[in-house]
Amino acid sequence: MLNSLASGRRLALRIILLQLAVAAIVGLAFLTQGPRDAIAGAAGAAVVALGTALLAARTFAGLGGGGMAMGRLLSGMVLKWMAIIGGLMVILGQYKLPPLAAITGLVAAYAINLLAFRFKG
Repeated sequence: MLNSLASGRRLALRIILLQLAVAAIVGLAFLTQGPRDAIAGAAGAAVVALGTALLAARTFAGLGGGGMAMGRLLSGMVLKWMAIIGGLMVILGQYKLPPLAAITGLVAAYAINLLAFRFKG
């Protein structure tokens, strides 16, 4: 076994916290464009953090065999994408916030995934 559940939980928590920090940074960066852009940027990144939290909660729900772990991972991924797509639909459709800021927040929060796995420390 290369990794423990506790190590996976710590990594997931670190990623979620970094994504929330990126949400605040993107929101502050878009504040120069106006409050609606700032809210859209922060919300776009926060939706990704919510999706990651759902994935982590579902994936690390408990012990089990390999098939059970794979099932939890896949169902967690489905939950994550439902949260992200649903959140973007609310941000862009219902609240009609600026799409460029929302997509920028989403991409910035996803960049954290790449950085977190590259610089494990």
